[in-house]
Amino acid sequence: MPTCLPVVLRRCPTCASGRFRANGKFRVNANHKRLDAWLLVLCTSCGGTAKLTLFERTSVRSVRPGLLDRLHGNDATLAAELLQDPVVRRRNRFSLDWDGAWRLDTGGPVPPDREVLDVSVRFAARIPLRPVRLISEGCGLSRAEVERLVADGRIVSAVRPGGRTSGDFTFTLKR
Repeated sequence: MPTCLPVVLRRCPTCASGRFRANGKFRVNANHKRLDAWLLVLCTSCGGTAKLTLFERTSVRSVRPGLLDRLHGNDATLAAELLQDPVVRRRNRFSLDWDGAWRLDTGGPVPPDREVLDVSVRFAARIPLRPVRLISEGCGLSRAEVERLVADGRIVSAVRPGGRTSGDFTFTLKR
């Protein structure tokens, strides 16, 4: 599950840094019956502000009142939703860095005496992670040991353990 907003990876025009942090602040501008809205992000190096365009020159009537209220209220959950929106990411040409912005909740320690362990992994948000990393942190194993168990056929999953996934999956660990 996420613990904070991810880092936005995009080049800063001021200092050429590539990392911005979102603080959940929005800017909404009205020009007669047209609205523009941006999500504000701050450069981690120079502190400069960049705007991620959400919509521009949109009719006031086409924007849902609830969305407009959330924009005016600087809703942090809306910022998290919009950062993960593929349309917003493609339009503004940025990617996300989730390092340090999530935590793993295992629900308790792994029972050491079980021979076969069936595990179901559920994502609270669409965070792209490698299953090897989740398995190693959840089971208290090193990544190299997890990769060795996968190669030996003792960890079996429908998803590729070395690739990235952001959807729910299951795996079986045979000790």
